[in-house]
Amino acid sequence: MRASILTIGNELLIGDIINTNAAWLGTFLTLHHIEMVRSVTVGDSEAEIVHMLKDCSKVSDLIIITGGLGPTHDDITKHTLASFTGGKLIEHTPTRDFIVKNFEKRGIPVSPSNLLQAQVPDTCEVLFNTHGTAPGMWFKKDDTILVSLPGVPSEMKHLMEKEVWPKLAEQIGANGTLYRHYLHTAGVGESTLSDLEIGDISHLLVNGVTLAFLPHTHGVTMRINSTGKSDEEARAKTKPLLEHIRKKAGQHIFSELYDDDLPRAFGRLMTEKKLTVAAAESCTGGLLGSKITDVPGSSRWYNGSITAYQNELKTKLLNVPESVLKAHGAVSKETALIMAREVAKQTGSDIGISTTGIAGPDGGTDEKPVGLVWFGFWSAERHFAMKAQFFKNRITNKERTALVALDLMRRALSDIESMPYNAPVFNV
Repeated sequence: MRASILTIGNELLIGDIINTNAAWLGTFLTLHHIEMVRSVTVGDSEAEIVHMLKDCSKVSDLIIITGGLGPTHDDITKHTLASFTGGKLIEHTPTRDFIVKNFEKRGIPVSPSNLLQAQVPDTCEVLFNTHGTAPGMWFKKDDTILVSLPGVPSEMKHLMEKEVWPKLAEQIGANGTLYRHYLHTAGVGESTLSDLEIGDISHLLVNGVTLAFLPHTHGVTMRINSTGKSDEEARAKTKPLLEHIRKKAGQHIFSELYDDDLPRAFGRLMTEKKLTVAAAESCTGGLLGSKITDVPGSSRWYNGSITAYQNELKTKLLNVPESVLKAHGAVSKETALIMAREVAKQTGSDIGISTTGIAGPDGGTDEKPVGLVWFGFWSAERHFAMKAQFFKNRITNKERTALVALDLMRRALSDIESMPYNAPVFNV
């Protein structure tokens, strides 16, 4: 099955809202063995919507449409689809009853605009939406399936997973011929990973096996694709390439789960090792603690943070001597080491991590330029500092510093010798 995605809304075109729906749908459809051929965004224009529906129908068996199903005057998707499929709007009683009951439960009066969301084309099969007020709609137009979903991401994902995919699976079968495998890395750049770590793999990219590099703030995700007559055959084709990558770049790989990130992977490691951690933050301003507490269940292994931005607080809260700050500065190996040790001791944690740096865009010197960050690590077995040089963008520096701190701890606790980006380490 070949699919196109049509996202609708002026707010997407002009950048008021980032189009995350298209990215999620593209990944979802591909993982379910549906070939993506097109992804298009149009504004709230009936003429543009109809034009793209006709155009996409020429190359697609399936068109997923999101957006334009709200209660306001600029939400025209439903009316356009009714006209395009030769239907008229009728009231869907179960949706109307659900809307009324939902508003009554919340003590909010139901407006006429809200009730209009229960109007659907009589040419569609309604996809009942228990996560919102706008129902999804399933149409069959000639040889093309049209699926219209709300633009709210949580509602779209719910309907796609619970309503749309089961219907698609019935028609095309749940088994496909496209296999994907993801390897998430941290602390390494794309070119270094490709050229120096993995090396020449041309002899492994055969029989439909491909490798893509997807760079992120914290590292690179590698996506391996393969095709076959069955899932088992497609999966087997990737084995030589997977074994090669794991052997050459295994120290950088923190997860091979499809939907994963570094904080969650680090949390699993801490849970497995039954350790606790605390953070002493300066340049990250609490961002490291925020990323850690984004992980469900982090209270089992995260004791807390001390955010000591000013030097006075580094002395008062983390016992960094004024003499050390005067001689070496806040952004220094000496300060980072003390911060990590003290936050662990004061919180009763097995691990202490610290971040102190010059986030920018100003404040740097020739000796200590913008983007310079010192990390401290303390445990009963090991005490060291690591030096890194990042960029001139403040937000990027904070983001990368927080993620590198997690990767630094992952490597130290996994007995991996190399640190993120091969940064130098100074052991005590």
